Amino acid sequence: MNHAVNATVHSACGSEPGLISVDQALQMILDHTDHLGTEILPLSQALNRFVAEDVYSEIQLPMFSQSAVDGYAICMDTDMPSRSTFELIGEIRAGQVANFELQPRQAVRIFTGAKIPKQTTTVARQEIVQFDGSSITLTEALRLDADVRKAGEEITIGQCLASQGQQLSIGTIAALSMAGVREVSVYRYPKIAVVITGDEVAETVEDLNSGKIFDANATLIQAWFQSRNQQVDILHVADTEQAVCDLFTNLRDQYDLILTTGGVSVGDYDFVRPVALKLGFEQIFWKVKQKPGKPMFFAKSERSEQGTCYLLGLPGNPGAVYVGMQIYVATLMDALQGQKLLPQWFNGVISHDLKADSRERLLRMVASFETGILKLSSLPKQQSHMLSNLMQANCLVRIPAHQNIQSGQVLQGLFI
Repeated sequence: MNHAVNATVHSACGSEPGLISVDQALQMILDHTDHLGTEILPLSQALNRFVAEDVYSEIQLPMFSQSAVDGYAICMDTDMPSRSTFELIGEIRAGQVANFELQPRQAVRIFTGAKIPKQTTTVARQEIVQFDGSSITLTEALRLDADVRKAGEEITIGQCLASQGQQLSIGTIAALSMAGVREVSVYRYPKIAVVITGDEVAETVEDLNSGKIFDANATLIQAWFQSRNQQVDILHVADTEQAVCDLFTNLRDQYDLILTTGGVSVGDYDFVRPVALKLGFEQIFWKVKQKPGKPMFFAKSERSEQGTCYLLGLPGNPGAVYVGMQIYVATLMDALQGQKLLPQWFNGVISHDLKADSRERLLRMVASFETGILKLSSLPKQQSHMLSNLMQANCLVRIPAHQNIQSGQVLQGLFI
């Protein structure tokens, strides 16, 4: 979950020239990303989408005054005591419309949700009424306006039901449906290609015998997008400059976002950045002063008709990919849908000491409430090639660079 941006960029990063801070990288994503336009969707397909235009109600709710209970609609001009009697003149079921109006001291049998007849001033629950054939008698005192749902008491005509930029939750979709809304204008989802680089990726168990490893990144990324109701195309590319160049050339014209893993550092087979620059992508940033995920690359390319194609290159280690997805890809995805949002950091209290590091660290931890305080506990196996502690972790915690952290210190975290 994200919150509205505070447009402050933290100061430059000291001892490693050319590197930018986590906050600077996030702000640069927001500054250089535009939404991709809008589309009209059936309400049933709009869950978690961002509203592009305010939605107003064309009806009032309830549409008419109705009974809130099974009982008797009554016409009376003042509160009535127990043992008061009323003439019973008919019955109205839910979905029926009365063709009469009540006179003083008259009543009609009515059911929950049924439209009350004219001149109804209250409804008596059937539990407080004694039926006597052609009349009813109250067994308790009855006040005016009891158990009547007034027309328009929940929603009025012209009321704004969903605001531009609002994310459509299950509750909001249900409320819109109740008000008769059947479709909504939302920001368009980007079309996304995920490119997995690396000749070391194994396709079968047999491949492991030749020095290869299973690919966790494709599964991780696909699951992350599935959790957001978004579809992606997963592609693998060989570690050659020509293969990367041919693939990027084709993808740029077909996709709004190219998301890569691996190939963004300075190795002999890291071709993502040099190929992107060769193809005319504009570099927004490269390398972030963080651990894991330092060699991250963000660029964009303007297309003549389709708008902008964005490229976000994540490192290849799965721990770094996970951090990149939760912090940077989430921010980019919201920005592509018109939402200039930063991660919603929370404050928690660390339960142990941590030694300083030259880069900001994003550590996988467990956050839990203890006597009303949100306590943070680090987990072992934090190296960028490791993922197993994600089976316990429920947050990523920011450890500032160059600081020895003491138990009891307040730190920022992000629930995952």
